[in-house]
Amino acid sequence: MRRRILLSVLAVVLLTTLVLGIPLMYTAWLWVEDITRNDMRTRLSRMADEIIAQETDGGLVQGPLDTSAVRLLVPDGGQLVVVYPTPADSASRTDIGAAEVPNALVESLSMGTNGSLRLSVPSDEMRSRQWQAVGAVSLVVLASMAAGTAVAVVTARRLADPLRDVAARAARLAEGDFRPDPRRHGIAELDRVSDVLDSATVEIAIRLQRERALVADVSHQLRSRLTAVRLRLDELSTHPDTAVVDEAEEAMAQVDRLTAAIDELVRSSRTDDAARNLPLSVVEELDAVVAEWQRPFADAGRTLRVGGDRRLRAPVTGSRLREAVAVLVDNALMHGGGTCTVSVRMARGVGDRDPTICVEVADEGDGVSNELAPHIFDRGFSGAGSTGVGLALARALVEADGGRLELQRRRPALFALFLATAHESAKVRSGEPR
Repeated sequence: MRRRILLSVLAVVLLTTLVLGIPLMYTAWLWVEDITRNDMRTRLSRMADEIIAQETDGGLVQGPLDTSAVRLLVPDGGQLVVVYPTPADSASRTDIGAAEVPNALVESLSMGTNGSLRLSVPSDEMRSRQWQAVGAVSLVVLASMAAGTAVAVVTARRLADPLRDVAARAARLAEGDFRPDPRRHGIAELDRVSDVLDSATVEIAIRLQRERALVADVSHQLRSRLTAVRLRLDELSTHPDTAVVDEAEEAMAQVDRLTAAIDELVRSSRTDDAARNLPLSVVEELDAVVAEWQRPFADAGRTLRVGGDRRLRAPVTGSRLREAVAVLVDNALMHGGGTCTVSVRMARGVGDRDPTICVEVADEGDGVSNELAPHIFDRGFSGAGSTGVGLALARALVEADGGRLELQRRRPALFALFLATAHESAKVRSGEPR
């Protein structure tokens, strides 16, 4: 930001200097020449007065021309040619001063019909003064550029630093830092933004506190109800019918997983510090998900498979990863078709980005319609009569661990879940740029 402002102001200063400085230098050059020529014309006028004073009533100069006063008006190194009428010659000529003038600057003056004066002086002195004038104007122009540069630097700092502070404060707010910042920068617009951020900070903090209290209350009620259900299932586990016992034990396992998922969601609402998680084997975590969903897929006459490099490890929360992939698998069961494949691979980075671990969940169904695709992760949006919460929850769980969830292909559907590698997570913890 500072560099762009600085370059913009400097460009304006340079353009203004060129537009005004060059014509000013040319004007100074002509001004010195005009002064020199005016001085020569003044001298010629005084010389003409001296010569005319020597003329008689007939306009002729009787006898030799007295040039003593005229010589004093001829500049050093200059030459004066006097043409005047006499009784013997209507155009007598007298040369006064140097015999030859190099690089002459010439001015002439007419005296009646037959008389004239021509003054020639060396132009070197005038050129020297012209270059001095141009140099003086150049110094003024350079001083103006220096002043403009100083103003540009001060203006850039004056604008860029407050903008950087406001942006940093907004970033801290996005990271959950709700501390007020009393600093103001003396710029009405930016101070207004700071005031709005102060108000937003208070409002967001209050709302988050209310939501966390609500989550805690809801989770407490759910755990209480699940505990009651588990107690009833414990009673069924003593039933003499082995089939009932198996179903009760399976139901208790589901209750335990649901209780763990609720606890994890509550923790997710309180902290997003995923960078400190220890690296886990992604495929091993997904084996449990696939094992849980094998029977529903078999009942539907379909196949669920998992594959990939078991050496790939990611610093994620295992329960979050399992819950997010379970949502995608459930979505494939409900809305997809054919074989559902969960695969884990290394995705190469683009540009300066580090490689990431990619978890792909694909099926062989009709896929996602063009109307539904842009809103598929929006909470409450569903094109098949469901609640529209599952995919939004899955994305939130993935992002809580620093990953991202995308719809890579519409037909047939392919969801890709990108996870940071252990190396990238270590850079985040050390403060290096990703």
